[in-house]
Amino acid sequence: MSDGRPVAVITGAARGVGAATARRLAAAGWCVGLVDRCADDPALRYPLASRADLDEVAAACGPDVVTHVADVRDPEGLDAAVASVADRFGGLDAAIAAAGAIGGGPMTWETSDELWDAMIDINLTGVWRFARAAVPHLLARPEPRRGRFVAVASAAGARGMPRLGAYVAAKHGVVGLVRAMAAEVGPHGVTANAVSPGSTRTTMLDASAAVYDLDDVEEFVQHQPVGRLLGPDEIAAAVVWLCAEEASGVNGTVLAVDGGMTAT
Repeated sequence: MSDGRPVAVITGAARGVGAATARRLAAAGWCVGLVDRCADDPALRYPLASRADLDEVAAACGPDVVTHVADVRDPEGLDAAVASVADRFGGLDAAIAAAGAIGGGPMTWETSDELWDAMIDINLTGVWRFARAAVPHLLARPEPRRGRFVAVASAAGARGMPRLGAYVAAKHGVVGLVRAMAAEVGPHGVTANAVSPGSTRTTMLDASAAVYDLDDVEEFVQHQPVGRLLGPDEIAAAVVWLCAEEASGVNGTVLAVDGGMTAT
């Protein structure tokens, strides 16, 4: 049981923004459930996180943590993982959809079915599946509730990016999904929001550089008025704030943490 402490479940928790969010929540006293695929995907051209990565994050989060290997494209596995976290800690207060992947290269109309399906299924349908698994647990808390659903979107959810058509379409979809959910769960004491990162130092940014045949991810700096790349912990700080009591009035918002990318 959580002994009254809040409980969160996080997808994509083995590295990047998901891992940074898990560490921040644990440091703030949350009990955390960490979910990740922990295997590579043949539709993607870069390596995904491993079970060792997930275990390393869990060790950094302390004793009040559980881990599950589950793919957001596997409804049964995802449902079981979320239910297990709620059972272990006696309920659920926050669900953070941080699992994501990037792929591109061809023009949108030349994108293969395999790549299109992977981008939509991981980045959009995966968020919806996670919501389907987690929101009933958020609503099961007694009133007054303080449930939080937070999805990691992208600056690509607010602007067009060439050669990333499927990814851009999925992230635009995440923004719409979160806004629809906000209208639905808001009256019940639960909020739904998104955080939209700009170019952030993660493996996905390396994969983005490969799409554009860039030798160095630092070339993305030119798109961010702050003049630098962001770190995963900066994105995680926004996610954790949205999960806090102080953010109880924020619902249906897309919080841009992009160094000003979408402001210019």
